[in-house]
Amino acid sequence: MSQLQDVFNRIQKSKKEQRELKLMYKDALSHHQELQKIIEEAKSLRDRKKKIEESVKEDFSSEFNKLDTLKLDIENDQMLLADAAITKLMKGELVEIVDERDQRYEPVFSVKFKKS
Repeated sequence: MSQLQDVFNRIQKSKKEQRELKLMYKDALSHHQELQKIIEEAKSLRDRKKKIEESVKEDFSSEFNKLDTLKLDIENDQMLLADAAITKLMKGELVEIVDERDQRYEPVFSVKFKKS
């Protein structure tokens, strides 16, 4: 257990150092005049781009509704696939799927920790 804690502590220390270095870099960038000018120009162009995209999106509203529906269907089916794979794995069965090109897929499981 102590090895697990040692690795976790190392990760936390490295993340802290990473944050500090990123802050130093961002601070240096924020004082650069030419960069600030370019950022303003880019913001103006992004706003114009967004207006054009919204205009085109209005013309394709039914397609975007269908796209949203498909996105939700895919998310639900992926959860169903994951649940079925876990259930099959817990029963001790082989977990594998095959696509239309006979490419085989096997599940990949990961463990993450979150604050409790």
